[in-house]
Amino acid sequence: MTCRPQYVKECKCPDEVMSCIRETLGESLLEMEMRERMDGMPRRVLYRDLWVHLKREGFLKLVDRLMEIDFLHFHVMSGNDDGEVVTLNLHCSLFREAGSGHRLGVTLSIPIPKDDLVFPSLSSRIPGTEYSEREMREMLGIHFEGLPNTDLLFLPENWDEEIKPWRRDETGPSPESIRELS
Repeated sequence: MTCRPQYVKECKCPDEVMSCIRETLGESLLEMEMRERMDGMPRRVLYRDLWVHLKREGFLKLVDRLMEIDFLHFHVMSGNDDGEVVTLNLHCSLFREAGSGHRLGVTLSIPIPKDDLVFPSLSSRIPGTEYSEREMREMLGIHFEGLPNTDLLFLPENWDEEIKPWRRDETGPSPESIRELS
């Protein structure tokens, strides 16, 4: 039986988290950027967003490491067709219990080559990811290894699953099948 991560009251500073990510990912780290979100007046940091661009190979290792730091609170997945790759973004946060100004948003951004759209499912580690993984599978064509339920969420049962609505290449919808709603 695996222990469920617990929230921590003491949070690491953003530099410590970034150092931990660098150490964990090594060559799998592509780029990392910290963005501060300020309130109106007085100008103070309400929270920070850390964007981590990484190779697919380091993904599970990093997720496990982040779960050791604090309970990794999953928000949602997003994705985009970026030409030769589909970019998957996993939006999460750390230190939710540490109080105002300490929460750290973490977005893991992973480019997945279109000729190998296979990615590990997080549903066994973070059950709340299943819904988003099903959406990314349905809309962008990413196959999540270990995803227990691959039923369609948004598209009708008789949908041709070779057509991926959010793709901009030949697997996307044809111009004839798109209708204007306004």
